[in-house]
Amino acid sequence: MADEVSFEFLHTELVSYVLSSTEKDKKPCDLSTLEYIGFSAGYRIIERQTKEWPRFKDELETMKFICTDFWTSINKKPVDNLRTNHQGVYVLQDNAFRFLTRLSNSRQYLEVAPRYVAFTCGLIRGALANLGINSMVTAEVQSMPACRFHIQVQRT
Repeated sequence: MADEVSFEFLHTELVSYVLSSTEKDKKPCDLSTLEYIGFSAGYRIIERQTKEWPRFKDELETMKFICTDFWTSINKKPVDNLRTNHQGVYVLQDNAFRFLTRLSNSRQYLEVAPRYVAFTCGLIRGALANLGINSMVTAEVQSMPACRFHIQVQRT
């Protein structure tokens, strides 16, 4: 329980710090720093988490691992839904996203919601990069606290 609260507090302070530093420099809200910090963390977390695992046989198996084991280690629950078009597009649905549950459900908070999901986009992208999958991860928040993460695998 204490670890959960500490991680949520760390996340909130990280968002606040990055956004306040961009405001000091009179720059528009830039979430790329948060995404990069998440990328670095996700890259390292997945390395430790999979060191005892055999290599995944395909992309779908990797995504299932991300939705169950990896997501559970970060959010204390698995993803609510995973959808794919089998052409490199995956959508992860979390109906009670951890970092949005503490915000009010009113419409006014929908505009600040991207600040609280940028780090997680980076976590996912970093984890996938370490597993050999280059991707672009975006988030969509249509109603609080639900969140959809869209993963577009970059084919080379």
